[in-house]
Amino acid sequence: MRELNTFQKYFVEEFYDDYREGLLSRRAFIRRLVFITGSMAATASTMSLLGCTPSELPAPTELIPSSTATALALTLEPTATPSLAATATPPPSQPTATPSPAPTEAAAESEATATPAAQLEPVPGAQSPLSVPEGDPAVLSSQVTFASQGAQIMAYLARPVANGTYAGILVCHENRGLTPHIQDVARRFAKAGYVALALDLLSREGGTAAVDQDQVPALLSGAPVERHVGDFAAGLKYLQSLDYVDGERIGMTGYCFGGGITWRCAVALPELKAAVPFYGPAPDLAQVPNIQAAVFGVYAEQDERINAGKDALEQALKDAGKTYQMKVYPGVNHAFHNDTGQRYVEAQATQAWQDTLAWFEQHL
Repeated sequence: MRELNTFQKYFVEEFYDDYREGLLSRRAFIRRLVFITGSMAATASTMSLLGCTPSELPAPTELIPSSTATALALTLEPTATPSLAATATPPPSQPTATPSPAPTEAAAESEATATPAAQLEPVPGAQSPLSVPEGDPAVLSSQVTFASQGAQIMAYLARPVANGTYAGILVCHENRGLTPHIQDVARRFAKAGYVALALDLLSREGGTAAVDQDQVPALLSGAPVERHVGDFAAGLKYLQSLDYVDGERIGMTGYCFGGGITWRCAVALPELKAAVPFYGPAPDLAQVPNIQAAVFGVYAEQDERINAGKDALEQALKDAGKTYQMKVYPGVNHAFHNDTGQRYVEAQATQAWQDTLAWFEQHL
């Protein structure tokens, strides 16, 4: 565990909690740890340190030193990966530095009116009454790309159909990558009067849809945090390039892993005016004085792992004279906002959403 970086350790502990609660099978738990640690032997050692019993550890016949995905696949059959083919855009063959243009008015009109509201397909697994299906007549959505650090980044853009100039919201996904749920969240922001840009931080790996579901966390946590922050810096510039976005009013939010990235963007991107990280690991406290955004931190009462760093972070914000609020939502655990997950709690998730919108309305 000592050799893992911050987000790798964060993921390992999160998956252990999920496994203990029955939200993750032993097979999926082991596969995710193998991708993160690099071998079955390291996974067995990590599981032992976490507190797994000998009967839960990989059998001797499973232990292999190889760090390759091929060896892993031979040891454990892959778990099913939800298809995102309908919502993901393949990477362009010739990256360019020119941001993708916004949809034309004709395309926007067609996109906005193509599907009657009564016939819209619900978001897979969505339980929230706030869910906004693809094709909602009040929202325009599209797949876009923009240049970042020598690569082309894929992202999902959602905006109100009504003409106007709006504040922009950067959205960072969870450890599952850019899923239909996160695209739904982007549309919720669009319906609330914002232009939302949800990045796929696995763009360099071909996009979320192209990656084994259990490998996604390893790729996200194995990449330098600076890469993720740089991609959001480029995403911010992309939003500012759109004529229907007020470039002086850009905020950011993220969930779980995305909450941690939101904190790190807050300390690195002074252009951000507001940020709402949902139960994400705290940034380096020494960097807190760099934060320029007004920050609203969302926490879950039962999320002991993340809450352990809340008080020190709050004190650092207070000492630095920052505009902030920390709110702990009662009776809920980590990831309670994700209405496609088993920890979703409608009342508190709805309240957190309303609080998020109120924060952005006040500070954007």
